[in-house]
Amino acid sequence: MQFFNVLTSPELLDLTEAHLPEHRERLYPPTVTLSMFLHQAMAADRSCQRAVNAWAASRAAEGFSPQSVRTGGYCRARQRLPLPMVRALALESGRLLSARSKAQWRWRGRAVKLLDGTGISMPDTPYNQTAFPQPASQAPGVGFPLLRLCALIDLASGAVLDAASGAHCGAGHSELDLSRTLLGALAPGDVLLADALYANYWLIAELAAAGVDVVLQQHGSRHTDFRRGRRLGVRDHMVQWRKPTHVPAWLSRARYRALPEQLTLREVRIGGRVLVTTLRDARAVPKAELGVLYRRRWHVELDLRCIKTTLGMEVLRCQTPAMVEKELWVYLLAYNLIRLLMAQAAAEHGTVPRALSFKHTVQLWNEFSARALCQSDTGSLALLFQLIAQQRVGHRPGRIEPRARKRRPKSFQWLKVPRPLARRQIQRLGYLPNPAHAK
Repeated sequence: MQFFNVLTSPELLDLTEAHLPEHRERLYPPTVTLSMFLHQAMAADRSCQRAVNAWAASRAAEGFSPQSVRTGGYCRARQRLPLPMVRALALESGRLLSARSKAQWRWRGRAVKLLDGTGISMPDTPYNQTAFPQPASQAPGVGFPLLRLCALIDLASGAVLDAASGAHCGAGHSELDLSRTLLGALAPGDVLLADALYANYWLIAELAAAGVDVVLQQHGSRHTDFRRGRRLGVRDHMVQWRKPTHVPAWLSRARYRALPEQLTLREVRIGGRVLVTTLRDARAVPKAELGVLYRRRWHVELDLRCIKTTLGMEVLRCQTPAMVEKELWVYLLAYNLIRLLMAQAAAEHGTVPRALSFKHTVQLWNEFSARALCQSDTGSLALLFQLIAQQRVGHRPGRIEPRARKRRPKSFQWLKVPRPLARRQIQRLGYLPNPAHAK
């Protein structure tokens, strides 16, 4: 399988072998299973049957004996696949991409990290409902389990550096709760770029103590008065944020006492928004440059869209929480491997990864893989990188598009009752009654 060649590269070979479990020689050994799982994550038809059919065709093309095309063996192999191996490969591939990013890809030579969260749906099974309860706004029996994902992404390469997931509701599962588990992936000298949700004293104080700068949008609950503080320029000043007296439940008393009594922060108004930052030197970092940097925060929205929409992770397919988590990390690994191809293409053709199209790269990789053209010893990888670098994304600063659809959906009524009850209603009445007409 083509992904096996990527995962056994010198950088990832030792890591792959270290996490390989003891296994018998089967039809689906762990490396083959992972490669097939990765191809599922990028195929238009993500069914296990298609994955098994493709593997059977590949074996036939290589002259091997026929195999069964039943999916049971492959599904059991996916269950045996170690989650720590998948997760470690995803994180290591992201770390390598970020560490090897060229200086010209970075902001002022510094690594900028993006932080944001999103929700992901999955099949409505009792196991998934227990681990990831559906939102309270959905009626019992007609909703879907919902997972919350928080991801830390490298701005230069687009690679996922770390991720945390949990139930969408309940204590300890908010986006801020999940994001705190990712702070260890930030290194001194990094810059964190995030939206207004993260503009709070606790997060900024933790990052400042670790040597990490922040550029955040001001939270709507905090009033900004540019007549106060030390003036640095037009709508640009230095202010003091005092430590809140209320101690959050997740914060220990000892850690609370260790945090500074106040933070000296810079607030600027630009582009119709107020930004908060620890980059206090107005001469070294003018506020116009802060505005340009914050506009690049939108890349995290596009990256999550690439993972969810382009790769198809918006609705997971697995039936149990353990497999849901494994499927999630397989998608993140597939995403990072595509970002690896984009970074290599950008480096060889004198551009930046952000100028290349993610979907174009996925399409090319799928076509090259289907024709077995991705062997590194044939020189086809050089052609692949050349083709990837040819397609550039448009530069459209300040683009505004409504989040609305022009084409109307088909006029099916919504399922407002559990499916077994709907079947009984159709058997008794010959149609599904509309709850709106029953009143």
